[in-house]
Amino acid sequence: MKYVLVDNNDNIVHAVDLSNRYTQKEARLYFVNLKQIDEKEFNTLWRVMTEQEHKRRKFNSETIKEYEEFGDWLDLEKS
Repeated sequence: MKYVLVDNNDNIVHAVDLSNRYTQKEARLYFVNLKQIDEKEFNTLWRVMTEQEHKRRKFNSETIKEYEEFGDWLDLEKS
């Protein structure tokens, strides 16, 4: 399974393909060790998620931004 390290702006900083036996918690530990910083500091800078989760999250946020851009005029009732 592919895990990604994501910054606070939802950008992928690093990706790693780990075998399916790794959990998200173990992938997170992998990235903490890779960055060689304290876990508290790590938590303030990055998130670890699967590549699929990141794609879903990015799609949802883009859809919301598009809706906010066009506003309510798309919701006009049909006569």
